[in-house]
Amino acid sequence: MESDKKTKLFAPVGKKMARGILDIVLPPDGTASHKTVSEDWASFVYLDEPCCDRCGFPFDYSRGTGEVCARCMVDPPIFDGARSALQYEEESSAPILSFKHGGRTRHLERFAQQMVRAGRTFWPKADVLVPVPLHFLRLRKRKFNQAALLARVMSEKTGLPCRADYLWRHKPTTSQGLQTAKGRFRNVQGAFSVPEDIKPEIKGKNIVIIDDVYTTGATLEACTRTLRRAGANKIYAVTLARVVRDQEIPT
Repeated sequence: MESDKKTKLFAPVGKKMARGILDIVLPPDGTASHKTVSEDWASFVYLDEPCCDRCGFPFDYSRGTGEVCARCMVDPPIFDGARSALQYEEESSAPILSFKHGGRTRHLERFAQQMVRAGRTFWPKADVLVPVPLHFLRLRKRKFNQAALLARVMSEKTGLPCRADYLWRHKPTTSQGLQTAKGRFRNVQGAFSVPEDIKPEIKGKNIVIIDDVYTTGATLEACTRTLRRAGANKIYAVTLARVVRDQEIPT
């Protein structure tokens, strides 16, 4: 059963190759041997409404239905909506980084459930979940794709199919964490593509992109641009966490 679920994520490749890839993409669930990361879930900041209708930036108070933040007024993102489950700060960073870089999946179910909560307005109009891909070299080094892990569990919870084959990262990029805001956008420019044989499947679909951390939105915008060129209709995004800081309004 588990093997069948893994194979579905990479439908276009052969079964033997798919299983081999997914043994790398999806790490073993057992984490008993890992050092436990200290965290207090009650201290996390859970993001929800009121927020910017477009990018999900949290508001201190309700500004009315459909309100957008100052940044989105001046420079709206090209995706149709984004939501995040947690604020990325000192308390939440430990389990997130432990998952992202250490492959510790003990909180995977909980992470995915919070993301399902955060994106609840998207599910009725969505057709498919698409995780942000890693370049093969990064995947080989890290041994798994955290966005694919989250999307797989969210697929089970929402009933929406997960298609990790819709997007490919054909251009290796340096870590986004090392970049300035402008550098992040330049770094992922032209990094993604859609396989030619997949494009007919994407046409007209409403897609939800799944990723771990929303910082500037550069990766989400690059993925959105690629999917839209392939014919996607509405494109939303749901991330596990979001960096929340005072907004810099583009000039």
